[in-house]
Amino acid sequence: MLQELLTKIENKEYTIGIAGLGYVGLPLMWTFHERGMPVIGYDIDQNKVDCLNSGTPYIKHLGEEMMGKLAKSERCDSTTDFSRLKEADCILMCVPTPLNHHREPDMTYVEQTTRTVSQNMRKGQLVILESTTYPGTTEELIIPILEEGSGLSAETDFYVAYSPEREDPGNENFNTAKIPKVVGAHGEDALKLACALYDTAIVQTVPVSDCKTAEAVKLTENIFRSVNIAMVNELKVIYQAMGIDVHEVLDAAGTKPFGFMKFTPGPGLGGHCIPIDPFYLTWKAREVEQPTRFIELAGEINTDMPRYVIRKTLEAMNHHKKALNGSKVLLVGLAYKPNVDDDRESPTYKLMELFEEMGAEVSYYDSYVPKIKPSREYAHYAGRESVNWDKDTISKFDAVVISTNHGDINYSELGEWASCIVDTRNAMNGYATKEGQLFKA
Repeated sequence: MLQELLTKIENKEYTIGIAGLGYVGLPLMWTFHERGMPVIGYDIDQNKVDCLNSGTPYIKHLGEEMMGKLAKSERCDSTTDFSRLKEADCILMCVPTPLNHHREPDMTYVEQTTRTVSQNMRKGQLVILESTTYPGTTEELIIPILEEGSGLSAETDFYVAYSPEREDPGNENFNTAKIPKVVGAHGEDALKLACALYDTAIVQTVPVSDCKTAEAVKLTENIFRSVNIAMVNELKVIYQAMGIDVHEVLDAAGTKPFGFMKFTPGPGLGGHCIPIDPFYLTWKAREVEQPTRFIELAGEINTDMPRYVIRKTLEAMNHHKKALNGSKVLLVGLAYKPNVDDDRESPTYKLMELFEEMGAEVSYYDSYVPKIKPSREYAHYAGRESVNWDKDTISKFDAVVISTNHGDINYSELGEWASCIVDTRNAMNGYATKEGQLFKA
């Protein structure tokens, strides 16, 4: 059974199944398809399946060309029928792993998907979890569910591995195929299969000793980013109090060819990884009675940044002799990072809530997110639409807060039209502004 599947993979005669067609699953589908493999995508969202089968983009930065090719290809199929999981030789699970209201791991999506896979498995398949999670998930949660639901045994009847996603939406220099793949597995046979699988589509595989090590790798990568972003966010607050431009400091420090890596401050953390992943480790660390003070401190600093933006906006409006209560505030940028339509965990949502709590009338502008989709935490904003970008619209706001520095925003026009600009991203650097108009936050 092992040799049969290994031969299929090495000869590129296997079928890949991808459960979850979002920001991770869809690029994986494209990557394996481009390498010539038949791909079946599975999702509970009928709209995503319909979009894939019709070639309609639902993730903007991935583009129309990719979706069109997938829709027309005889090697690509998408479905909500999970009974078709048996058609796949290798199954990749790419589902969300959010936090609950107590900042603890919410494994609902992973558990439900794993149960569905277990009820539709056959012997000889390779199952790989790609979702970011705490160390021990694959061994302690995934394998028992798969074995119980299928009546089969891991290592004997099927194979299990873990390989964390490393997507960076909108990064034109690194797509899925160009990012090395860390792989851990349940047993040597599963590791051999998983590495062979990714070798057919990814530039490099990086095998590690087991699943929990691979799970820890992804958390470490994002904790590293969280801690360093917290550091520059704290430096921003300190240096601004001293009359020092933190961005000038970081640009200069970034010229050092060794021993320094530049991170950029902002209004808080966004995306599905950095605001969430560190807390998967802090939660798991309690099990072994180990403190995570450094990680938690970074989380506190980053979580407080939207409130710092509010305070700076209050100062800006006070300079214009206006109260925040009753004023009109425009948030420029809803996506969590520039030039993508990914608004997951965006700090702009927190800014919306805080401004509204203080009595402001809040709107947003974002060409990448023209209309807010339903989400778990911010369902009350679903359906709200971006304002138009024109002089009559922008000039009516008492304050404009730049929360995401998209490349398609005309900052020269913003400088002409807005009376008060609070810049959290240094986006107005180099653009002409009037005296008393621009405030950095």
